[in-house]
Amino acid sequence: MPKEKKINLPISADILERLAKFQEIELQDVDIEFEEIELDLGTGGGGGINSGVMSRMAYEFAQIRDSTNRLTYLLGGGAIPTTGYAQQAVQPQQVTQVAPSRVLPTELITAKTSIPQGDYSGEVVEVRLGATKSEGGTRGKSYVIGGQTTPAYYNFQVKPKNRPVLAMDVFDWPKVPLSKAVKMHFRPVLNDVGEWARLCVDKFGAEMINIHLLTIDPLIEDASPKAAVKTVENVLQAVDVPVSIGGCGDPQKDLKVFTAISEQIEGENLLINSVTLDMDIEKSGEMIRDHNNTVIAFTSMDVNKARELNRKLYDFVPKNQILMDTTTAALGYGLDYAFTVMERCRLAALKGDPELNHPMSSGTTNAWAAREAWMKMGPEFDPRELRGPIWETITGQTLLLTGIDYFMMMHPAAVNALKVMIDGLMKGEKPNQPTDWVSITVGGN
Repeated sequence: MPKEKKINLPISADILERLAKFQEIELQDVDIEFEEIELDLGTGGGGGINSGVMSRMAYEFAQIRDSTNRLTYLLGGGAIPTTGYAQQAVQPQQVTQVAPSRVLPTELITAKTSIPQGDYSGEVVEVRLGATKSEGGTRGKSYVIGGQTTPAYYNFQVKPKNRPVLAMDVFDWPKVPLSKAVKMHFRPVLNDVGEWARLCVDKFGAEMINIHLLTIDPLIEDASPKAAVKTVENVLQAVDVPVSIGGCGDPQKDLKVFTAISEQIEGENLLINSVTLDMDIEKSGEMIRDHNNTVIAFTSMDVNKARELNRKLYDFVPKNQILMDTTTAALGYGLDYAFTVMERCRLAALKGDPELNHPMSSGTTNAWAAREAWMKMGPEFDPRELRGPIWETITGQTLLLTGIDYFMMMHPAAVNALKVMIDGLMKGEKPNQPTDWVSITVGGN
């Protein structure tokens, strides 16, 4: 019968008492007794531990013993040992481990997929932007947005009722801090907002123009409402597409300017951008209604605040003159939050929520607030001239899938890329394979 293998591990009986004394800890009413630890490792037969493991264990136990002796010396327990099992040239034998054999997969598990079919009782209201001559204005075209009865593009067999509208931003302040990748396309017209708008429409295919009246800001030029009216008139003469009017963000100044513009420019069905909860809702709503304009109700990523603002506007403005904007956060800066809020609003509307069933607007140009869109980075992120437009494009394409109806954009390449994607989705054709749409060509020449 094979002889049993045992290893005795000697541990100094007074080591813990010395350590406690070193830490100024009194061990009271504690009797410490140590015996040699005896480990029964079984026999050396076929069912026992192999010699490699035995050697390794002996080596590790010797390390523990020698460390204990050295600690005893440090605590005043005599001379430090100069030899020991672990200090000798004793090397543990290599333990060979054999990995269990396994079969690698060669194909994906087959699973049945289908496009979900839902029953939706709600419908997004339709809103008209701009007014042609037959509609009482001077625009060459007007647009109707909204009218959805199903989630955006999820059923390729149903063509969306109305196409989203792509607008481009222009500014009345030539010192606006634009990225070089954007400014290079508009440098000759930065001092003339009318020519800037014309370039956007004639060369880059803008379907609407967003005028941002930055000069009215009290912290910039504090331009008068009269000056703002003249700026808008210049743009209306330069282009024949519908126009949106954006303020500076000061609630009192914006309301004064929007009122002056509405009173002086009648019949164009201007899109007022925007009315917020901190503005005078009654005066803002009456101004929109009395001059037959439309308005963007702007809130900050909060479904309940969007409901609240819409509900307050209903006392003064017809539902078919209201768009919603729940704030656009760029790729990498909260795009997932923006997407979630917009999707929640749209799904709630389709399920019958009467306070959220409005077309939605996106300030997609917020993508340029992300430093990755414009700042100089490592060579692996070059060229910047492409990185910025890609940032705006991905932001727009992502929010398109929530059901956005009105996009405010800036870079010509991003506008073109989103337009091409919309063209493909508006065909209403179901792909042959579920993933075919992922490879759709975007952009252009």
